[in-house]
Amino acid sequence: MYVKTVDPDIEMPADAFVGVRAAYQPIVDIDSGDVVAHEALARWPTLSGVTPDMMFERARQEGRLAELDWECRLAAVEGALAHGLGRDHVLFVNVEPETLGAPAPAGSASRIAAADRELRVMLELTERSLATDPAMLLRAVEWARRHGWGIALDDVGSHPDSLALLPFVAPDVIKLDMTLIRERPNAQQAAIMAAVMAYAEQKDAIILAEGIETDRDLRQARALGATLGQGWHFGRPGPLRATPAPRSPITFGPSASTPPVDATPFDLVADSPRKRVGRKDLLLQLSRHVENQGLHLRPGPVVVSAFQTSTRFTPATERRYRELAQRCPLVCAIGLDLQPDRDPALHTASLDAHDPLLDEWTVTVVGSHYAAALIARDLGDDGPDSERRFEFVVTHDRALVVAAARLLMTRCTAGGGKPTTAGLRQRPSGCESTRH
Repeated sequence: MYVKTVDPDIEMPADAFVGVRAAYQPIVDIDSGDVVAHEALARWPTLSGVTPDMMFERARQEGRLAELDWECRLAAVEGALAHGLGRDHVLFVNVEPETLGAPAPAGSASRIAAADRELRVMLELTERSLATDPAMLLRAVEWARRHGWGIALDDVGSHPDSLALLPFVAPDVIKLDMTLIRERPNAQQAAIMAAVMAYAEQKDAIILAEGIETDRDLRQARALGATLGQGWHFGRPGPLRATPAPRSPITFGPSASTPPVDATPFDLVADSPRKRVGRKDLLLQLSRHVENQGLHLRPGPVVVSAFQTSTRFTPATERRYRELAQRCPLVCAIGLDLQPDRDPALHTASLDAHDPLLDEWTVTVVGSHYAAALIARDLGDDGPDSERRFEFVVTHDRALVVAAARLLMTRCTAGGGKPTTAGLRQRPSGCESTRH
């Protein structure tokens, strides 16, 4: 995790970003001792006293974060290609997710193609990225999957409430924060590890322990379910060295298929035999019941909901979502003309006027051990508002709830801006928006 500090006494030339070089730290199979991967770490050998956190903060201040992140990525793959790392070992590369959509530097296409062809790359993301800009991070994950790259989630456990974010990133590798290895076990750590182990068991994910420096650290890593280890106990960052192919290499492949970006939550349940028809007054009570789970679950869940239009995000609902935002790692509300919220804890985003989601009302709650959703489509009735009818499903099927929430998250952009409609199925022109 980059620390936002810059030493004003350290002089850095204007072209310092391009002087980055990669150092590589081994990642080891704890049982066999084989090196199975290397993590690429950014270094500036010609600049004394300069650290990655300084460089990345400077890049943020100058609006050059994408430029620096690309330089670090290219340095990582260039060093691995020059060494002939090949596909027996995995290359872990740290990225700032918001830069993955930025165009690659001129002249880098051949190097990127070579990395796709000759290396097995694992992108390292952080939990905090999803809470900052859900749509952006999900696009980054899909980009990586399309390239055949794996996903590692870093610093897991540093923020216990963010464990509910695991199923949305769907990492191949979970990197435990070193505090779980170093600190004396407590109830909070037990809750964290129970959630991590449950996810790893369900998804066959790999647990990697960072910061292993002693035999005691290694024993603790084993006890926490880690099969891979990283730290000075195994080797410090440095040049790549000739390493035998591991007997049990890291395996990862395409993730489970996800619905297309133009899908909506109701598309997932349109053919369900459990679909019912009910009036708005019934659905209001059901939605409040689902939302209220977020006020009681610990650690807090992810809550993502779509309200068709801003007029349906009533003052009472807004108050409830503000309370949820104080207790949960991620709370998003989406609707036509819903303005960015002044509270950074509550994500609000406006739907495009042609988004088919305008016809639907969805509430999703995803905790580390609990999931529920109300997924409804307006039937467009005339008459009193409370008498309007919806087709709906209430589900606790975790995979279905996560899939529905992911479709909503793709519309939940940072700053509340409207998501692009490129590739989205359009609502019929002239079709009036339904309301609830």
